[in-house]
Amino acid sequence: MSNLLVAVANIFNILLTIVYWLILIRALISWVNPDPYNPIVQFLYKITEPILYPIRKMLPPTLGFGIDISPIIAFLAIMFLRSFLVNTILDLAIRLK
Repeated sequence: MSNLLVAVANIFNILLTIVYWLILIRALISWVNPDPYNPIVQFLYKITEPILYPIRKMLPPTLGFGIDISPIIAFLAIMFLRSFLVNTILDLAIRLK
């Protein structure tokens, strides 16, 4: 059972890392005004929008600068999940040995 939990923790860690990089790439690409019909840009938007849209809904309409800070909040949430969820599952796996 502990090996299963270690595997689950590793999968969560990998998935969170992939999501982190996809959000970072999307944020960087948004600075250069990408072609919205580009398949790579469409893929990035389809993958990251379900994560960023709920964060945008919780933020005030404008922060005065017109800057979207939802990727920063998503990064903080991902870091929290990596340090809390993944480490908690790994600790549980160690206790089960």
